[in-house]
Amino acid sequence: MNIAIVTACPNGQVSSVLSARLLEAAAQRLGWSTSVEVHDPRQPQGQLSAAVIAAADWVLVVSSGPLDLQRFAGKRLFQSTPAQALSDTQHFLCQAAEQAEVYQPVAETPSTPVERSARIVAITACPTGVAHTFMAAEALQQAAQQLGHQLTVETQGSVGARNPLTPAAIAEADVVLLAADIEVPTERFAGKRIYRCGTGVALKQAQATLNKALAEGREESTAQSANTSTTRSEKTGVYKHLLTGVSFMLPMVVAGGLLIALSFVFGIEAFKEPGTLPAALMQIGGEAAFKLMVPLLAGYIAYSIADRPGLAPGMIGGLLASTLGAGFIGGIVAGFLAGYSAKAISRWVRLPSSLEALKPILIIPLLASLFTGLVMIYVVGKPVAGMLEGLTHFLDSMGTTNAILLGVLLGGMMCVDLGGPINKAAYAFSVGLLASQSYAPMAATMAAGMVPPIGLGIASFIARRKFAQSEREAGKAAFVLGLCFISEGAIPFAAKDPLRVIPASIAGGALTGALSMYFGCKLMAPHGGLFVMLIPNAINHALLYLLAILAGSLLTALVYAVLKRSEVVELAVQPVKA
Repeated sequence: MNIAIVTACPNGQVSSVLSARLLEAAAQRLGWSTSVEVHDPRQPQGQLSAAVIAAADWVLVVSSGPLDLQRFAGKRLFQSTPAQALSDTQHFLCQAAEQAEVYQPVAETPSTPVERSARIVAITACPTGVAHTFMAAEALQQAAQQLGHQLTVETQGSVGARNPLTPAAIAEADVVLLAADIEVPTERFAGKRIYRCGTGVALKQAQATLNKALAEGREESTAQSANTSTTRSEKTGVYKHLLTGVSFMLPMVVAGGLLIALSFVFGIEAFKEPGTLPAALMQIGGEAAFKLMVPLLAGYIAYSIADRPGLAPGMIGGLLASTLGAGFIGGIVAGFLAGYSAKAISRWVRLPSSLEALKPILIIPLLASLFTGLVMIYVVGKPVAGMLEGLTHFLDSMGTTNAILLGVLLGGMMCVDLGGPINKAAYAFSVGLLASQSYAPMAATMAAGMVPPIGLGIASFIARRKFAQSEREAGKAAFVLGLCFISEGAIPFAAKDPLRVIPASIAGGALTGALSMYFGCKLMAPHGGLFVMLIPNAINHALLYLLAILAGSLLTALVYAVLKRSEVVELAVQPVKA
């Protein structure tokens, strides 16, 4: 049998490639010949030719978004989504071959699609913009296709906006869905109905989220948008405001940390020589980037709470926290002080209509900055600075037992929810300590964060018979993501088998964190995974650090390989259908 396979996932090129590889391998095991197209409108030369389509017995289209099927007119065709296709690839192919029907394009009347389908625009955003952002977008695209809605998704994160929403798309939308763990500006959605939720909710309950957005979306004014986050049940309050600050701070920390690490390429003490390149790198990374870290954190915490009027007092409070030696803890306090004071002034200070325009540019920044500054100088600054100094001294001088216990705690936290709130809390704590020259927690945190995807990738290799083919392919992808310090690579396994994956991951992460602290490993850069080790002196005790990661990954792999149940369903189906 000769089939043509087309995969198209607009918000996840990785999903397209993975679907194509798994389906092609399954078809070849059935003895079929295949022609594969990973659909990419930007590179039309990669599409299947008319001759290849004509020679195919039938066409399989796996997509999570709208796709033009006109070129397949007259061919037997079967269309599905990646989630359905990858659950059991060979069984799926056999069913698709039986159910494929001749495709006849239907002439669309102008009124029918407009009346029967809703138009939705969405934004997905998480603090790093690495995994949850794109996974939520992919899930929403699939759900919209199943429900018959037209959905356009813009993804945001520390990398900025991708596939930005056009004014025309916003104007035509029935509702705006903000699936975000950080605060998203809403000025461009003035006059539109808005529904808010977290990326986790959108990822796990995509169809329900779209239905709720259409049913419960409410119009927000610009003034209300900053306050709306406190009225929603998902990802609200202190946690969301903190994550917004961390999201804007992360690029500064990563850039500064890597620049400091690059200065160590020339020697640990080379930056002390004035006028040299190492000194310049240290000046850019340590004296500029790291000094801006705390003001950015505080400023965008306040921005999340009070919108633009909170930004100036937040940054002023953050700079005072840095100057007073209160560090990132003081910056967090300053951000919340500035944000809630600006919000209170905006709500309770009443002015004549002729003077109302002065509030956001004069009254709120002045009064909120004055209040935040005075509280930081006379009340908060010194006690928090003393607490941070004590914490730093404890971390630098703690004994072996305390170091191991801290490593166990941070390592376990990094593996509990794989990119969720607990994971982010451990990571934010370790990143904040970099400004205080405490590098050991960062090493333990990043090492432990790599363990779940690496360990599960190894498990899918050493216990191959217990894993379905689709899981073995997902294990390869998870292994690579783990090397890059992307813990979310383990989410597909955790979503399918949480009661076994999570304990196995926590065991490996806790071991790695404990060993990293025991070996005294210190990491200068806050991200990059094993590739940071290519920078000389970025990590001390490099071999011991690798040993810690390897030990935890193997523990996770062995525990899960023992606990996992065999995929007997796939093995039972294959002989019957083949």
